[in-house]
Order: sequence, then C-alpha cells, then structure tokens
Amino acid sequence: MSRVAVVTGGTRGIGQAICLALQAQGRTVVANYAGNEEKARTFTAETGIPAYRWDVGDHEATLEGCARVAAEVGPIDIVVNNAGITRDGVLHKMSFDDWNEVMRINLGGCFNMAKATFSGMRERGWGRIVNIGSINGQAGQYGQVNYAAAKSGIHGFTKALAQEGAKYGVTVNAIAPGYIDTDMVAAVPPQVLEKIVAKIPVGRLGHADEIARGVAFLTADQGGFVTGSTMSLNGGQHMY
Repeated sequence: MSRVAVVTGGTRGIGQAICLALQAQGRTVVANYAGNEEKARTFTAETGIPAYRWDVGDHEATLEGCARVAAEVGPIDIVVNNAGITRDGVLHKMSFDDWNEVMRINLGGCFNMAKATFSGMRERGWGRIVNIGSINGQAGQYGQVNYAAAKSGIHGFTKALAQEGAKYGVTVNAIAPGYIDTDMVAAVPPQVLEKIVAKIPVGRLGHADEIARGVAFLTADQGGFVTGSTMSLNGGQHMY
C-alpha cells in the first residue's frame, strides 16, 4: 500500500502542484482545504485526489480531520504544511486580529498538523514533514510583520522538531519559496510586482511545480538523511 500524504491548502496554487507531484511519485494523496467548496470539487474531479475540509488553525478540527483521513484512507506518513494566508499592513495600522489570524493559521497550523500525525509516524518508524516557509520569513518584508514572523517561526519549528524525529525515522524539513506565480502574487499591484521581479537574479517569478519538485525530493523514501534543512527556492533573490 502506498504511503498517505496530506497537503494542507492543497486544492490550488502551490498546494495543488505539490499534490500532483506526490501523486506522480506514487503516494496516496489527500488535499486539505479551508473553505472554497467549488474549487475543491473541481480539483477532485480533475485529479481524483480527495479533498477534506477543516481549518488547520483550529486545533480540535485538525485532530478530527486527520483522524478521519487515517480511518478512511490510511495512516498519514507524509504531511506538507502549505496552508497560509496574508493580512498585510504596517504595524501601526495592523489590528490584533490581522496579527493573530496569520499566526493562528500559518504557524499554528504547522503545530496542529504535527500534533495530529507526529506520534503515529514515530510509532511506525517512518515519516516526512515538509513545512512551507517563505523568503520573507528569512529576510523580512515591509508591511508583513505578521507573515514574516509566522514564516520565520516555521523555520525554527522545523529545526526543533527535526531533532525530535530523527532517531525515529521521521524527517522534518522546510522550503522557503521566493515569489511564485500564484493567485496571491497575482494580487500584487503590477508596478510593485515589476520592482520585485527586477530584484530576482534569474529574472522571473518561480513556478508552483518548481516548489513541488522540492517537496517530492524531501519526502522521497530515499530522503532519510535530510532533516532540519530549509531549502531556499527563490531564484537567487536571497542567499545566505
């Protein structure tokens, strides 16, 4: 039986590309989504990948959702924490709700998904967790103190959890994408996006399938020696 992979925020954008890459790798893939029922139905119809709805920022809902996947599909051996939102604004105009919601979903979602699946991975002696961070969690970004803090937290969370999982055959890694041609980036005003692309050495936005290939590498059966790592996929925009 193929290993079961859950991709949060998996029905569109980078998440959809990750689902397809893991499916091509022979995994049994499940996509999680938060609210767009129409998109989820279309995604499942086109890919054959089932989509389960829950809010990853809700601890109890995540525990219940993962338990349902395990009962209906099989034990979860691969988790890709891709779900995330933005609520941009400079600090003096940012509400607590804007701060809290980004932290709750982007960082809290990683904790909740790990809490729901990590123990089972340990017991079975095999697991792969990949957390999707961001270039802005590495370098910071004006008007994104909430998003940058959450994504930076993901990178620290990854390194700490990797140390807990290593001796049990559970690897924990992160990918820090740069600017990718997704709906989120498409919402950036054209004049701003032009300035962003001008700072990317390769001269273009990244593609979702490029991030997906990184996930496929980190979740491979042969990937057991890579853990606690952050893979930066940003076209050379931020190097360190």
